[in-house]
Amino acid sequence: MSNRGRSRVDSIWERPEPGARRPRYTREQIAATALAIADSEGFEAVSMRRVAAELGAGTMTLYHYIRTKDELIDLMDDAIMGEVVVPPGELPTAWRPALTALARRSREAFLHHPWALRALGGARGGPNGMRHFEQSLAAVEELDVSTREKLELISIVDDYVFGFVFRSGELEAAFSDTMHEELIAELLPHFEAQIRSGGYPHIEALFGESSALEVWSLIVETMGAESRFEKGLALLLDGIEARVGG
Repeated sequence: MSNRGRSRVDSIWERPEPGARRPRYTREQIAATALAIADSEGFEAVSMRRVAAELGAGTMTLYHYIRTKDELIDLMDDAIMGEVVVPPGELPTAWRPALTALARRSREAFLHHPWALRALGGARGGPNGMRHFEQSLAAVEELDVSTREKLELISIVDDYVFGFVFRSGELEAAFSDTMHEELIAELLPHFEAQIRSGGYPHIEALFGESSALEVWSLIVETMGAESRFEKGLALLLDGIEARVGG
């Protein structure tokens, strides 16, 4: 992911918030406002001017709290990570339910902000990102494996979650009502003709006596099933459990 060419010294996390006893705006308020804009209108709609307007402030006033658009992105990223963090005292102590809890919260957070995986690449991790990493390490602490293997296991679970969320966004766009109707009208006849050509025996076996529409509907239903995330996560954790010995 791109780091947007920033130097090390310009991180918002390396300086305190403005020193007034009761600052008019907090970093949390600024981040929440930016997230609301991105959720409703897309990340492209987020700008310093727009966030300032939503807060009822002048753009130059906002620069008193954050210096650059990059810092605004850092705040947005950390706010989302705050949704990922399990509340204090609620993280299970056993590794499997702990990783499950973290995976579920990660999925929920990024499904709530589906634009974030693409848009926030290169954001500098803040306090909530550190808390999530701390909880991830706590989740695998009991496992009798090396530090490198613990980091690998954490990363594997994250990869599954992020891949699932990314794919879910693509499927949602492709299988919207309008797109679905267009696919049925334009692509299915060609798709079925190709299958019946004899060059794709395994796909043809999948069809059997069913029509292209019936098989397509089955594919859409299977890929869009809510239960698919939990099944995939269980299979992944089964593999980890077999690998580490329980």
